[in-house]
Amino acid sequence: MTLCCANLSGAKLCGANLYRADLRNANLCGAWLYNADLRKADLRGACIDGAYMTAANLGGANLRGIDPQKMELTGAFTQEAIFW
Repeated sequence: MTLCCANLSGAKLCGANLYRADLRNANLCGAWLYNADLRKADLRGACIDGAYMTAANLGGANLRGIDPQKMELTGAFTQEAIFW
């Protein structure tokens, strides 16, 4: 799924299946991704300020260059996620 450069600011994507989604440079500021499947998603360069990713599955996701302190990750699965 390609959502490269998409404006998803404030979107309600709770429980969404974004497995292997291309979210490079997407605007996810303030987006609700509670319990979303973001396994192996490519989020490089995405704006995630204030994104709510509680209980999201980020296993193997590429988050290079993203500061995890700018999003809510309580209970999120981050095994094998790339942050730096």
